[in-house]
Amino acid sequence: KDRWQLAGDQLFVDLDLSAENVPPGTRISVGSAILEATNQPHTGCKKFAARFGADALKLISSPEGKELRLRGMNTKVVQSGEIKPGDPVKKL
Repeated sequence: KDRWQLAGDQLFVDLDLSAENVPPGTRISVGSAILEATNQPHTGCKKFAARFGADALKLISSPEGKELRLRGMNTKVVQSGEIKPGDPVKKL
């Protein structure tokens, strides 16, 4: 957890983010906000490789890593709202 901020992500959630479980268009509530999964892939970059190593970049870039969305996923805001640490995250 002490290195989470290095990933540069805005939210860390306990949810199966695989494309099978959260296909594009799936809506997710977080706090009072509603997000929607997009089909835009969330890929690693030079910064990711520098922070976590070439093997980590190779893993997230593999077909299985992409299917499981090991790097996370992109969403768009459907309904703005307040999100606080510890708020429940639910598929709608």
